[in-house]
Amino acid sequence: MSDVMIDGMTEAEVWKEYKKSGAPRLRDAIIVQYAPLVKYVAGKLAVNMPSNVDFDDLVGYGTFGLIDAVGKYNPNKDVKFKTYAVTRIRGSIFDELRSMDWIPRSVRQKAKEVDLTVQILESHLGRTATEDEIADYMNLSLSDLRKTMVKISGTSLLSLNELWSTGNDNDKVSIQDSIESPSGLQPDVIIEKEEIKRVIAEAITELPDNEKKVLVLYYYEDLTLKEIGQILEVTESRISQLHTRAIVRLRGKLTNIKKGLY
Repeated sequence: MSDVMIDGMTEAEVWKEYKKSGAPRLRDAIIVQYAPLVKYVAGKLAVNMPSNVDFDDLVGYGTFGLIDAVGKYNPNKDVKFKTYAVTRIRGSIFDELRSMDWIPRSVRQKAKEVDLTVQILESHLGRTATEDEIADYMNLSLSDLRKTMVKISGTSLLSLNELWSTGNDNDKVSIQDSIESPSGLQPDVIIEKEEIKRVIAEAITELPDNEKKVLVLYYYEDLTLKEIGQILEVTESRISQLHTRAIVRLRGKLTNIKKGLY
């Protein structure tokens, strides 16, 4: 948002006035100002979505999240609106996708099979399972395993948007938000949330280097899978495979951790 937005007011002044008066013109101005953020989030998510998911639909779902964010944002908290809005926009998109049940049953089943395989292997081996070991356990060729990882990539994004309750219905932690910001906790964050973020960050550090690098570039550096492929000099498809495999590993680790915490 620019330094001067309406009638010479700064962003801080606009928020203060809007929260005081609830003036529709200020609300609409904020929405218009941040509308490009919706397209940005939708575009980033669309990369891993199947062809039956329309980009314009994602933008529409995300716009509801932006409107919700404007209404619920508290400028007195030490959180930038952009950061808060991204979470609401993404959450709104995934809520709608989940209600549509857009992931085919066969893909869901395959994702569960991969998840279970990784959990079993890594529990038995006491280390990270290799691609060859995963493929062998599933009686797949390495090529077929990689194709499977691409097919289930959408489920990995959806799972990252799942929330972990910290015991308070109004205080939950998104796994994806934790990946994007495993540190930076506010001083008044409750112990449960701090513990969840700690174990998620710890689980990320245990990933193989190439998978960890993909997560860092995608979630921290905000690059697209295509841009990451150019940096690492591999295809976008290969990056998608690495991203999905990393999330599958995280999902397995966090499932066990969650059982221990709750």
